[in-house]
Amino acid sequence: MDSEAPGASGRQDGTLALYFGTVAAYADMYLTQPILPLLSREFGVGPARAGFTVSAVVLAIAAASSFYGPLSDVLGRKRVMVGATLLRSVATLACAFTPSFGMLVGLRAAQGVLVPGMTAVVVAYAGDRYRTRRLAPVVAGIIAASVVGGLVGRVVGGWIAAHAGWRAAFVAFAFSSFTAAFVLARGLAPVPPSEHRGWLAAYRGMLVHLTDPPLLGAFLVGGSLFFGWIGLFTYLPYHLSAAPYELSTELVSSIYLVYLAGVVIAPVAGRLSARVSARRLMGIGLTVEALGMLAALARPLPVVVGGLVVLVLGTFTAQAVAPAFVNTTARSAKGSASALYLTFYYLGGTFGSVLPGLAWQAWGWTGVVACCAASVAVGLLANALLCGTQRP
Repeated sequence: MDSEAPGASGRQDGTLALYFGTVAAYADMYLTQPILPLLSREFGVGPARAGFTVSAVVLAIAAASSFYGPLSDVLGRKRVMVGATLLRSVATLACAFTPSFGMLVGLRAAQGVLVPGMTAVVVAYAGDRYRTRRLAPVVAGIIAASVVGGLVGRVVGGWIAAHAGWRAAFVAFAFSSFTAAFVLARGLAPVPPSEHRGWLAAYRGMLVHLTDPPLLGAFLVGGSLFFGWIGLFTYLPYHLSAAPYELSTELVSSIYLVYLAGVVIAPVAGRLSARVSARRLMGIGLTVEALGMLAALARPLPVVVGGLVVLVLGTFTAQAVAPAFVNTTARSAKGSASALYLTFYYLGGTFGSVLPGLAWQAWGWTGVVACCAASVAVGLLANALLCGTQRP
């Protein structure tokens, strides 16, 4: 076959299963973001503490991502993705019945441990199944699916919470994750990993990636991207529900429709990567993301929303090409390289879901934006100084 591994059930069916599994994973991840004010009221916790329902997921993803890369190198990608998605549906359902805030945070962390069973493996699966000329568009489609998942988690989750309560939102998303596990099991070909490695060799290969300057630069780009992204959007509900806007939970959730810009730009960036270097696209994306953050400081609501659209366009221009850059740059243990990218990505998100909350409590929205913009500057430096480094 031209672009698929032998035994694949058809390119379109396989990619649709990957996209659906990705949507479900990211929807679960971002479910509590638009309902943080509701959780603050119900459990009597402040904004920074309510943000633990986001940071617990992100921290758990960061900690677990490095495990799934070697695991998928040894056991195969499909088995890992299906099993983790099925278990995540159980953890998501349990969140709906939690009696305390502490238990909710713990169950959110359990979700986070299982999320990278999909997100840290999906690009490596695509790298095994699709040849180089098809890989970039498929990865861009996966990134677009992650945008859709974030949009569904925030907008649909917020809408369900506004009309039926936040617990009903967890029930609905548990069902979507269970469905995703079924679709992955039926829609993906069991493509074996390209390398047959033991556990020790898999972890050794992963650690070697940290000494490779272009890969390390890409890892730092991913961390800075997600720090700024999750920081801004996590504390956006507090900004928009306060004076002078005083928007309802449902209206705040609707603001997340700006994510649709990411659905559009990710495939475009994937196609552009055939003519423009991934490093240049990452630099452009980070710069545009920073400009969007600055626009979000404006007082008029339409300008704030416009700034968020610009931020989304920049973020997903860079994110659409960074994972493929990692996959093609890694010389071996590609599953481990993808997992390391996700580890850095979500470590950035962990700090991004906590530190801007402290900035919010000290300096308000201006502090949040300044904190997030500083992280983007780190990404720009990493891209300029490391990603273009020549290797022997």
